[in-house]
Amino acid sequence: MRFGMFVPQGWRYDLVGIAPAEQWQVMHGVAAAADRDGSPWESIWVYDHFHTTPVPSPTEATHEAWSLVNAFAASTSRVRIGQMCTCMGYRNPAYLAKVAATADLISGGRVEMGIGGGWYEHEWRAYGYGFPDVPDRLKMLREGVEIMHQAWTTGSATLDGEYYRVDGAIVQPQPLQPGGIPIWIAGGGEKVTLRIAAKYASYTNFYGGIEEFARKSEILRGHTDRLGRDFDSITRSANFNTIIGTDAADVERRLAAVEARVAPYLGPDGTARYLAAFRSEAGALVGTPQQIVDRLSAARDAGLGYAIHYFPEAAYDRSGIELFEREVIPALG
Repeated sequence: MRFGMFVPQGWRYDLVGIAPAEQWQVMHGVAAAADRDGSPWESIWVYDHFHTTPVPSPTEATHEAWSLVNAFAASTSRVRIGQMCTCMGYRNPAYLAKVAATADLISGGRVEMGIGGGWYEHEWRAYGYGFPDVPDRLKMLREGVEIMHQAWTTGSATLDGEYYRVDGAIVQPQPLQPGGIPIWIAGGGEKVTLRIAAKYASYTNFYGGIEEFARKSEILRGHTDRLGRDFDSITRSANFNTIIGTDAADVERRLAAVEARVAPYLGPDGTARYLAAFRSEAGALVGTPQQIVDRLSAARDAGLGYAIHYFPEAAYDRSGIELFEREVIPALG
């Protein structure tokens, strides 16, 4: 199993209490620790969002994803850099292909392209993008991925689509990576999203428990079989909201510290929704090292090849990340 981790960027209230002028150094410190020689982390990730969640805040930071990708491209040397995931509707896809190709050049060929249809209605509307229906967002995703694929494999893109029209858009230099930047298709839509993944993706990223993960995997296999593509050429990944402690008491202490940190900003209802991501949702991975190893081992047996972890403590306390590095990754890597 391969491992990535999210760098705090404010979207999930994970930089609160840190002065804006100090936030880049905090983010860079987390990235540099993952990038160090001998680190078991293969990749670092950011979210592509503009407003905080679960409660949009007019004052708390959410740093822009592709600005961070380029900053990390220039300030790290080993670790791969991705977004989970870029929202197709937020940027013209030819422009996005150009931005990503430049980032790949700066990084020395270390960029990953996580891409999806988008879902956060509040920021869509706030930024003037409207909020298209799901079928329209997925059609935008399909056309956008086609444009990026063309741009990265040929150096230009032309498409007279329903949502995007480009005519000889030049993307030079092309990405350093042979065949273009690896595409991660995020989402588990069975008729459209997974069909797009079957055609273009090097990786998928879909959400849910082990049974749901296995079911989506078989649907993906059906799409690859119809296209004549090797199912095993696509690595399946998932994201996990992760809190790890040495024992049950340490886990509860860490959860309580997270709750105390965000409660002044979210209020009772927002705090409850925030904590649900760590206490009850399918993507929660909370417990002792052995409990987490057991959960990830079962996921690996179901076909999970890449686990990406969000540690809400990362900006304040890296001891949980260090414990994960010492006791979880060696058991599964």
